[in-house]
Amino acid sequence: MMKAVGVIVEYNPFHNGHAYHLQAAKETAHADIAVAVMSGNFLQRGEPALISKWYRTKMALLNGVDIVLELPYRFATQKAETFANGAISILDAIGCHSLCFGSESGDISSFLQTVDYLDRHKDRFDENIKMNIKSGVSYPKALSLSFQSLSSPENLLSLEKPNNILGFHYVKALNRQNSSIIPLTVKRKNADYHDEHFATETIASATSIRKALFSAKEKNSSIEQYVPDASSTLLKEYLAVYGNFHEWENYWSYLRYRLLHNSPEELREIYEVEEGIEHRLIAAALDSSNFKEFMQKIKTKRYTWTRLQRICVHILTNTKKAEMKSTPEKAAYLRLLGMTKNGKEYLNKYKSQFSLPLISKLSAYKGNDIFLDIKASRVYSFGLENQIMDNLLRQEYKQPPIYIE
Repeated sequence: MMKAVGVIVEYNPFHNGHAYHLQAAKETAHADIAVAVMSGNFLQRGEPALISKWYRTKMALLNGVDIVLELPYRFATQKAETFANGAISILDAIGCHSLCFGSESGDISSFLQTVDYLDRHKDRFDENIKMNIKSGVSYPKALSLSFQSLSSPENLLSLEKPNNILGFHYVKALNRQNSSIIPLTVKRKNADYHDEHFATETIASATSIRKALFSAKEKNSSIEQYVPDASSTLLKEYLAVYGNFHEWENYWSYLRYRLLHNSPEELREIYEVEEGIEHRLIAAALDSSNFKEFMQKIKTKRYTWTRLQRICVHILTNTKKAEMKSTPEKAAYLRLLGMTKNGKEYLNKYKSQFSLPLISKLSAYKGNDIFLDIKASRVYSFGLENQIMDNLLRQEYKQPPIYIE
């Protein structure tokens, strides 16, 4: 029997910290293969991926992942709880034995105890969250304050750290879905999730790596010690083939058009546009010359930068409340992006037992729910110059799953 460990990732881009986590995951789980559920072209923090999902898939496969499955748009661009539910349902459907995630804690018992504790105090916890949100703070802040007001037992998590929060939601989703997957965690090494500067000689956050890529005169010159050779090679190749990396500024003219073309009533139909923020968005779009300036104008204490970026993603892709409000707790399909020889062996051996359909060819799947992924990929291609946009645009339909022997 082949034992699979699951990881939930974005690899934006794949760096040495990811390589450490992946190796530790396989060793801790005593796994034969690693299955990655990876966000598509738009990410959980509401931003376009640096390079396309196909290049990030290749990075993953060349660095030790055996199967890469896409986390659908309707989960990938959502708050942590929804993101976790979708990812866990995919790992469960493909038969993973365990899940291993990185965390600031590094102690799985603290996750299990915290989830259990909050389950037993759910009503009071939820009421505190609502009360804190009414006071004008953001949801993550409300979550942290509510937890602090409850927590007293020893060995509970710090729910102020981003990877602890994600891990908490992974364990909560496992319980909620009655999954048999065993949760494991490894302590994050050296760099913090949001670090904008290189902290050590070999380990850096994806945030700091992206910052270096965009600020360097030679866009890949200063990050090579922080990423595996395969990642460095693929970053250079992407730049050569497509001429640019993706960032929000590439999409500013399209977002601005969407904001100024639509009435406030039309914008209110977009997912996550609530509480009259559409008027603030329109006013800021009229008076901003770039995306960063726009974001600084719309930022408030109530709305985190991440939530505002997710709203912008939904406006950019014209994703309506009607399409997303019905988001189920579990994914409806397994979209295969790539595999190694070992991954292919696992799929051939166990795919008849998967609880969701495995999609390796887009045209073979007739469900309407995948259209959000297709639409997001189309919009993502707009971040490139016109003459090379078509290549990426067509790839969504023509690219078979990547295979690495």
